[in-house]
Amino acid sequence: MNPYWLIVAFTLLTQFCIFVRWLHRRMRTSEVERAFVHDLARIHLPHLYHALHLIAARLGITLEDLRSLDLSDRDGHDKNTDWHAR
Repeated sequence: MNPYWLIVAFTLLTQFCIFVRWLHRRMRTSEVERAFVHDLARIHLPHLYHALHLIAARLGITLEDLRSLDLSDRDGHDKNTDWHAR
């Protein structure tokens, strides 16, 4: 066997391993960001809307109906639960 083919094979294998590592990190980062945004929308935004309405009521300001983010259906189940399954 030609030793040059071993060098080429080792180089290709190394590049493939680095690519797989990069791809895994990129997918993991995306998953964490998606979970963070989902958590922010489900837990924190309703509290912020409520506080905004209390402040407006105390100052005597009438707010138009704010468009809130509703991620649950009428039964109370999440529409986007695919990130929990992973």
